[in-house]
This record gives sequence, C-alpha cells and structure tokens, in this order.
Amino acid sequence: MQIGYARTSTTEQEAGLEAQQRDLSAAGCERVFSEQISATATKRPQLELALDFVREGDVFVATKIDRVARSVADLLAIEARLAAKQVALRILSMGGSEMSTRGPTGRLMMTVLGAVAEFERALMLERQREGIAKAKDEGRYKGRAPTAQAKADEVRALHAAGVGPVEITKRLKVSRSSVHRILKEVRMD
Repeated sequence: MQIGYARTSTTEQEAGLEAQQRDLSAAGCERVFSEQISATATKRPQLELALDFVREGDVFVATKIDRVARSVADLLAIEARLAAKQVALRILSMGGSEMSTRGPTGRLMMTVLGAVAEFERALMLERQREGIAKAKDEGRYKGRAPTAQAKADEVRALHAAGVGPVEITKRLKVSRSSVHRILKEVRMD
C-alpha cells in the first residue's frame, strides 16, 4: 500500500496542499495524510499518524523531500523509522526525477539531496537576513504589517458586546493568541 503525506507551512497555501494531494493520488496513494503546519514545528500530528499507520511492505510517499523533513537529521530519523518497519520512502520530485529508498543507492542519493536542500535553505535565509539588514540601514524596512493589532479596537468592541474569543477569531480572521493578547491588555488597563 502507498501512503501519502502532504504538508504546507501555512493555511494560506491551500492551492499547494491541493496540488500535493492530487499528485499523491495520481501516484497511487490509497491514503493521504495532510496538514498545514510549519516544518519547524516540533509536533506534526498528521506526519506522526502517517508514520504510525504504515506497515511492512508499504511505501511512504511525499511530493518533495522538504514536505517531509526539515533537515538531514530529521530526514534520516524518519527514514530510519520507516526502515525499522520495512517501509520504503518515495519522493516524487527530486530535481525532476523520482527517488525511493528501496535500495542502498536510493538511500545515499536521498541523504545527499537532503543535505543539498538544507544547504540551499541556509543560504537563502542568510541572503534574506542580509537583505533585511541592508533595508533597515537604509530606513526602508518596516517589518511585517501588524494584522491583529490593527484590529485591536474591533476585538475590544466585539468583546465588550459579549462576543467570545473564538467567535472574534472567526469574524476578524486573526489568531486566537492575538485575540487573547489584546484582551489581556484590556484587563491590565
């Protein structure tokens, strides 16, 4: 049985998640586990469920290596967990070709390409930090626009009208933690 895993980092990436799910189904996955959570999150519940679900002889499938692992160490830990269950890891797109850990060459290539992907990400983050520092020096960088704080008055008004935090979150499309933070500021005043 082929078991698929799809992940995007944010809920705004709905089209990306749907594309992964479509590709996994087209590749023959009978069951697809999906989530919208950052790879850096310490807990990825659907990944854990998928890894627990697979059985000997199954193939664990993802569209790209960065959808499964956040680093080479993470990739190797997941691959070892799958290997202990005698489950192969299959990545549909590895620089234009497909790869599987069914053999030693596939495991080697997966590790090497995982290291290259981790290296590329580190370089990209370094360039991003340099660009931000330069923009700050030139007075052009303002940071991310505050979304919830811009709606703080609306949060307070809804709360004063008796609307609960969960409903405020839905109506204003801001995170629950932001609503609670704004309401906490009200209680402190």
